[in-house]
Amino acid sequence: MNKPKIVRPEESQPAHAVWFDRKKYVTINFLVHRPKDVQVDIQPDKMILCCKNDSDDVIYNELHFYDKVLIHDSRERVYDRTINILLRKLTPDYSWPHLQKDLAKPSWISVDFDNWRDWENEEDEGKEEYERYMEMIQEMSANKGQIPDMGDLDFVTSVVSCCPAVLKHEVNGKKETLKGFNVKLQDTILFPEGGGQPDDHGLIGDVPVLRVTRQGPDAVHFVASPLEVGQEVQVKVDWERRFDHMQQHSGQHLISALAENLFGYKTTSWELGRQRANIELDTPSVKPGQLQALEEALNEKIRVHIPVTVQLLSIDDPAVEKVRSRGLPDDLAWPIRIIDIEGVDANMCCGTHVSNLSELQVIKLLATEKGKKNKTNLIFLVGNRVLKYAEKSHSTERSLVSLLQTGPEEHVDHVEKLQKSVKLLNKTNLSLLRDMAALITQNFKDNPQRGNFFSYHKKEGDNEFMNIIAKEINTEETLVFLTVGEEKGPILFLLAGPSGLVAELGPRVLEMLQGKGAGKNGRFQGKANSLARRGEVEAFLQQHCKHLTSDE
Repeated sequence: MNKPKIVRPEESQPAHAVWFDRKKYVTINFLVHRPKDVQVDIQPDKMILCCKNDSDDVIYNELHFYDKVLIHDSRERVYDRTINILLRKLTPDYSWPHLQKDLAKPSWISVDFDNWRDWENEEDEGKEEYERYMEMIQEMSANKGQIPDMGDLDFVTSVVSCCPAVLKHEVNGKKETLKGFNVKLQDTILFPEGGGQPDDHGLIGDVPVLRVTRQGPDAVHFVASPLEVGQEVQVKVDWERRFDHMQQHSGQHLISALAENLFGYKTTSWELGRQRANIELDTPSVKPGQLQALEEALNEKIRVHIPVTVQLLSIDDPAVEKVRSRGLPDDLAWPIRIIDIEGVDANMCCGTHVSNLSELQVIKLLATEKGKKNKTNLIFLVGNRVLKYAEKSHSTERSLVSLLQTGPEEHVDHVEKLQKSVKLLNKTNLSLLRDMAALITQNFKDNPQRGNFFSYHKKEGDNEFMNIIAKEINTEETLVFLTVGEEKGPILFLLAGPSGLVAELGPRVLEMLQGKGAGKNGRFQGKANSLARRGEVEAFLQQHCKHLTSDE
């Protein structure tokens, strides 16, 4: 290795860097714009880097490693915007929880936790694969497509503050308010919601994190139990949730880039939902042929293993002007973060992403819907969501085969025939119900013993059935109480008769049935939960009539 030239600290500045821990290697990526005069000295227990950037500023870094490295199997590679250092661990399969022995690491070094270790699946690539690994430093491990194992990730930090707070959230469609605490940590690996992406979940010690939000430069963690200020805690991320969000978010970047490159459709917003994600495109419509062409282009990019890298730029960097963006937040407190899909797209983004498009596995464009203000919503799935969607669709298909007794290719035709049969049966049934209603009312009229009260229940009836009976009976002289529906389950009811009497009795009937309804023009109609109290209602109405005729 070449020895760096001597540079006085006051004449130099550090370069921002991210580092990644692997089974056999540790990599450090120094982010330097167009580095020149690069000199790197890798020693068993430390490393020195010296270079100039495109403005001829001198960059100087000296790092004392967490553990020793094999200097003969370690090397560097210079790129246009980064200097990548590959360090061969002296002891393989040994985790480096920190890059340096000094835990008070400089602010310009961080860990990019979007780039994981998959130690169980990583193969011994050998010397021939060594150079390839450097060229594709962001490529996923050999077992592509599976959720990487993060069980060996130990992230320890300390509690800065803990204050009482409330969280309003939705559980099974119902809004709830939880009492708990807002916790700020010295550092965190949990992503706060923003940029269209939901927040991470996880644990602080043994305490579940239910929500993570951003307040300026700080991440605020909502937890149900208090944490002691100053205590050291281990933070764990819900990796399945994180990886799902990474797949959908990186997929969105790729879809937005190709939709604009191929058809000129710009993305104006996007949303990562629990089941599906959607992109709002600035176009009135997307043709089916365009949708198919876009999906084919997306999956072709995935198949060729394109790296996805992270760059950090200062706000005055000229490169910022060339990056796609929908604007910066007013309270921006960090360097600008760029997600770069090599040769495809560079976009400002704060979210979590995969390190190679191959980790997306597959993208499925489900459909388009008419959006707001002459725009189109594109609904899509990425990666494991596609697999779950396929599994669910296959399960539904098997159920339909069993129910319809036909093959999948005949399902549509068979269902259409069933729909026609059902319509015909409903029409016939309605005609029979009308005839039955007419007979019921005629029998009542022909009964010389009839009184001024009529009550009837039919399981198969509907509103029209009850209205026919009420219309045929003279409700100016007779109080009519009708119900339809199953014995166990919701029912419909109708109370009709003299306007004054119905207005008086209707609210009480509604209360007794524990239902909902409204009265108008001598009728009180509504819904109730069951027939359980129908007998009580009949007895109540009987008290207000001189004679009672019951035809059950």
